[in-house]
Amino acid sequence: MSDNATSVAVFRPDDERIEAATDLLDSLGVDPISDPMLMVDSTNEQPREDSEYTILTSKTAADLLADSDWEPSGTLCAIGETTADALEAVGYDVDVIPTEYTSTGLVDSLDTAVAGARVEVARSDHGSPVLLEGLEDAGAYVHETVLYRLVRPDGAGCSAERAADGTLDAALFTSSLTVEHFLGAARELGIEAEARSGLETAVVGVIGEPTRETAEELGISVDVVPDTVGFESLARAVVERL
Repeated sequence: MSDNATSVAVFRPDDERIEAATDLLDSLGVDPISDPMLMVDSTNEQPREDSEYTILTSKTAADLLADSDWEPSGTLCAIGETTADALEAVGYDVDVIPTEYTSTGLVDSLDTAVAGARVEVARSDHGSPVLLEGLEDAGAYVHETVLYRLVRPDGAGCSAERAADGTLDAALFTSSLTVEHFLGAARELGIEAEARSGLETAVVGVIGEPTRETAEELGISVDVVPDTVGFESLARAVVERL
């Protein structure tokens, strides 16, 4: 891309997801600013095996269990096709995928089935309380296993520098944590006020309503929330706005 290309910051984890994201943005004719804001730190824990329902919420969880001897008991649930595909690729049979790929969507799918049942939720340390609270409200006995922590990688923040100097055209926030880590990186670089100002003149896109709520609570104005949850939907909606 030339120096005059439209620049779009992307914060996906530093693995095949950031590669796929930058390839997509390239194909859409913009200049991807790759700035991974999430790194997986495994806890080496495994989900319980005595539950009637087991819920996994991410491809990362499936990847961490791929080489383990863990075997799910009862009904295996996945939030989203990506998680389900990852689980099935390593040999697990997925029984439930909610129509709406969110915690609320899964709670709605299981609402009448889990009363009195033991439900295991295996996910990151930044999982939304909506899932646990919703299952408990439905009468389930819920246990949570933290499979991994999501931390900010060393060296993150090039997008904050671009925002601060006015050369960032858009930012794609894919979770509440990416918003928090963006601001944390800017703060450590001593440019938080400037980076915030730069976002005011950029197109800010977020992947869904929870991320919008976080951004706005932290003082970041949101311009784009796609109709469907997913990185491709977000990227296309923001590029269309640009």
